[in-house]
Amino acid sequence: MAEKKPGIDQALIRDLANILNDTDLTEIEVEQDDLRIRVSRNGTPVAMSMPAMPAYQVPPAIAAGQPAGAPQGAAEGGHNAKNAVTAPMVGTAYLAPAPGSRPFIEVGAVVKEGQTILIIEAMKTMNQIPAPRSGKVTEILVQDAAPVEYGEPLIVIE
Repeated sequence: MAEKKPGIDQALIRDLANILNDTDLTEIEVEQDDLRIRVSRNGTPVAMSMPAMPAYQVPPAIAAGQPAGAPQGAAEGGHNAKNAVTAPMVGTAYLAPAPGSRPFIEVGAVVKEGQTILIIEAMKTMNQIPAPRSGKVTEILVQDAAPVEYGEPLIVIE
């Protein structure tokens, strides 16, 4: 013969609902043996799908940091855009690990792939920016503590 399952204690549910009201909680859950009760004020969140939006295509010249009307392959300072290291995020660029300390790199320095070349502070987080390839630093296009935009050329590594 099957065991008879006890009914749900409605007084317990009312007590839990009162606790929600008294404490301004949005949800409370209790578990005892094989019984688990969850009381929620706002209901269960429902995942909604949004219609797909067409992706905005940035013109190649703008994505490479070129001013309007610049010849292909030339960026702001006339350097080759393919050799420019661009900002991966919006923030403040720092050329040294701390104020008054020696910069990570200088023009003429030889860097190795993965070596930190500068820091970009974004949302109070210091993000080390690594060299994407080995080579010689031929230009530093950003000033220390200057704001930078996503995709902006920062350093040229030949």
